[in-house]
Amino acid sequence: MRFLLLFFILFSFTSFAQDDDFVAKEYFQNGAFEKALVLYKKLYSKNSKNRNYLLQLVKTHQQLEQYAEAQLLLEEELARYPYPPLYIELGYNYAVQKDTISAKINYDKAIDFIDEKPNFAYAVGIAFENLSLLDQAITTYEKAMRLNPELNFNMRLARIYGEKGDVENMFNSYLEFSESNESYINTIKREFSTFIGESDENENNAILRKMLLKKIQTAPNLLWNELLSWLFIQQKDYKKAFVQEKAIFKRQLESLDRIEELANIAYNQNQNDIATSVFQFIIENTQDIDDKIRAHYNIITIETKKATTKDYVALNEKYLSLLDLYGRNRRTLDLQIAYAHFLAFNLNRIEEAITFLKESLPLGLSDFQLAQVKLELGDILVLEEKFNEALIYYTQIQHSLKNSTISQLARFKVAKTSYYKGDFKWAESQLKVLKKSTSQLTANDALDLKLLISDNKAEDSLQTALKIYAKADLLAFQNKKEEAITLLSTILKAYKTEVIVPQTLLKQAQLLEEKGAYNKAKDNYELLIRDFKDSILMDDALYALAEIYTNKLGLPEKAKPLYETILFEYADSIYFVEARKKFRALRGDALN
Repeated sequence: MRFLLLFFILFSFTSFAQDDDFVAKEYFQNGAFEKALVLYKKLYSKNSKNRNYLLQLVKTHQQLEQYAEAQLLLEEELARYPYPPLYIELGYNYAVQKDTISAKINYDKAIDFIDEKPNFAYAVGIAFENLSLLDQAITTYEKAMRLNPELNFNMRLARIYGEKGDVENMFNSYLEFSESNESYINTIKREFSTFIGESDENENNAILRKMLLKKIQTAPNLLWNELLSWLFIQQKDYKKAFVQEKAIFKRQLESLDRIEELANIAYNQNQNDIATSVFQFIIENTQDIDDKIRAHYNIITIETKKATTKDYVALNEKYLSLLDLYGRNRRTLDLQIAYAHFLAFNLNRIEEAITFLKESLPLGLSDFQLAQVKLELGDILVLEEKFNEALIYYTQIQHSLKNSTISQLARFKVAKTSYYKGDFKWAESQLKVLKKSTSQLTANDALDLKLLISDNKAEDSLQTALKIYAKADLLAFQNKKEEAITLLSTILKAYKTEVIVPQTLLKQAQLLEEKGAYNKAKDNYELLIRDFKDSILMDDALYALAEIYTNKLGLPEKAKPLYETILFEYADSIYFVEARKKFRALRGDALN
């Protein structure tokens, strides 16, 4: 019974103390310092060993400019136990009264404690940091590491240097820390990314590059090659990154995963020449058949994208040669699908492509692999305008792999095929479901197509212009770009103000870009921007026009105001992040 009574008293005391502490903090944060002072005095008197109550009481006295009271509290505590961070608090109490000499004396006393006990450095350094006394914090950490080399405060030093804008020392501290803490390398990369840009001419990039090159020469460690490769990747200099990755591979000879990752990055950034070189390196240096097949697949995919009609015979032979070398099996399924696509969409050998793909179905494929084959079969049947047969394959995918990403893509293709047929009502019903797709790309495509249909359905009950547009869209899918461009022109001539016009201008401009007719595409984008300011496609047009000016016409100064318009008027645009990055680069900002 006595025990329960004692427990109840202690629990009640703790609860009251916590309540007072919470209320005191609220008073302090709201500027009611007199009320906070009463409570902190009460809390400290009941528990004078609680240093947090002491410090809060000192801060409250300082807010009320009661510096003598604050000084007395600190000196009494230091007389009982000379805890170094309290000398910093005492020094700061002098500093706020403009007594810099007394402030420095007390700061130095705190730092001097480290001579005997270097492990005090953390508490002392943090106390300096909390009061924004960054130079003193630096002195503390550096002194401690000199006295005890086992201590490593480089991460804290790096962040302080970053806060001070001392980029060179910040980089150096992070590098020193990473050498003995390689598990933090991704954290350090994130910190570096705040200070570097995408250009190799960026001053901070140059500083980091020189540091890493010097370390590679003087203190060889694959970590430096890894970081240098990472830096080159941020600059999109994949060729130089490849040099570093080869150096890492030749010394480790373990895995080609890093090199394959670089190849994929270069491929996704349309840096096809270097991507091809990296994939070729994988083929020459791996013993893994799957790695070889994947690299061959990526190379021939790049070659197919770049190919003109004169290249088709040689490409066809290369596809057949690879399939002969590695066989037609589950391992080469991606290669088989790519070849069927090439036969249908490039060589226009549609029946041969369909037969070839159907021969892949009995290869003991997984449900997902079967879905991949059926998806391509559906696309080829749409190419031939055998819509109903295509819909059967797409629907089979939906039933076999419900709620999967590929199932959602198949549903979108059902909607798109119905749209090509002119069955806009059924297409719209499918698209409503897909707006909530887990695949963001599918969801965005579904929303775009739904808006196209619903906006034009409201505008034109006969949907005449939409039917023409859908036919042009199908021609574009069938790789008949010139015919699609011509058909879209009929809409622009006959429908001057309808809601279909900005969509038509955008689609035609995109097709003109694909044909390399950049000036004509530019004219379309400019017309859309000028005459359809309320269109939901404005940000698409602004970004596309800026990209043409920057990357195709060599007029970056004309691109700058377009990116800027996206930043100030279209903050919710999907192009916002890229537009901001490119605008800052054109403006010459030093940092990302």
